[in-house]
Amino acid sequence: MFSHVSPENYEPQLTQKRQAMESLFADFSLPETEIYRSAPLNYRLRAEFRLWHEGDDLFFIMFDKETKEKFKVEDFPVASVLINKAMKALLEDIKTRKVLRERLFQVDFLSTKSGELLISMLYHKPLTDEWHQNALLLSERLSKVLGTVDIIGRARKQKIILARDYVNEVLEVDGQSLHYQQVENSFTQPNGGVNEHMLSWAKQVTTGIGGDLIELYCGNGNFSIALADNFTRVLGTEISKTSVNSAQLNISANKKENIIIVRLASEEFSQAMNGERTFRRLEGIDLTTYRYDTVLVDPPRAGLDDDSLELVSRFERIVYISCNPHTLKANLETLSKTHHVENFALFDQFPYTDHIETGVYLTRKAK
Repeated sequence: MFSHVSPENYEPQLTQKRQAMESLFADFSLPETEIYRSAPLNYRLRAEFRLWHEGDDLFFIMFDKETKEKFKVEDFPVASVLINKAMKALLEDIKTRKVLRERLFQVDFLSTKSGELLISMLYHKPLTDEWHQNALLLSERLSKVLGTVDIIGRARKQKIILARDYVNEVLEVDGQSLHYQQVENSFTQPNGGVNEHMLSWAKQVTTGIGGDLIELYCGNGNFSIALADNFTRVLGTEISKTSVNSAQLNISANKKENIIIVRLASEEFSQAMNGERTFRRLEGIDLTTYRYDTVLVDPPRAGLDDDSLELVSRFERIVYISCNPHTLKANLETLSKTHHVENFALFDQFPYTDHIETGVYLTRKAK
């Protein structure tokens, strides 16, 4: 099922993506596309699999998107080397351990470039003290052969954390080592190498700008932290409480003293910025002191809604990271009325798929 995932197929698939992207945006006057490649194998840092029980045997399965038929997965070449090693080690360990394998129906893996691994085991049964003790021993055994391995058990209305529910990632960006806490089930960029390219690109297009940066949908501070040195102050907004907590820890870990993260949706930030509403979460933060010249947005696949689009269009400079070129195109049809595209980049975050990650840097047109 994964025969197409091979180094010799990498450049042809990337060429097809570039051609599709340039065709989609043919009606726009865009600069030459900057291409940022992925590693051709073992690039994905997270993966999830269903478990199939067949007598005494136990194996991972996935489902064919077209036929919906299940197929056995022994190796997953898109996933990190660490995940592939953990897949084999986990199954071999729990096959004969009834309390760990019984009613186990899914396993999620979250790894890092820095060598940490978090395994979430999902069950159709209540998790007992016996499971807890056996899972602790499992974590110890796996850590001896794989390095740092943490385990989480999940069942209906249960979440058992043996030690921690996160991994610590280290990304190398333009000679800097940036540290990020990445929490289970919260959004993180799946392709660590391409994420480094994205951060480096965003840092380069904003070099020398100065002033303040406003970031909407800032997550765990992925971009805010990487770009902090380019700006006097950075104000990030994020609605997820888990991501905000991680962002605060990441700001401290990277010693970036000019970043503030607030838990607000983009529409709430717009209301606060316009003086239409006050929020207790903004207590002690005077929004009138910020220079609203540069904004960074990394929205979900649906793109920017109308209110967010109107808010973003007020800024002199826009850094737009998109995971859906079709909603990006729709948003650019509006933004191109007031802004000009200076830089256009394709990040191959998801090789061998139709998914494309894009970076666009826009500046306001002369009046």
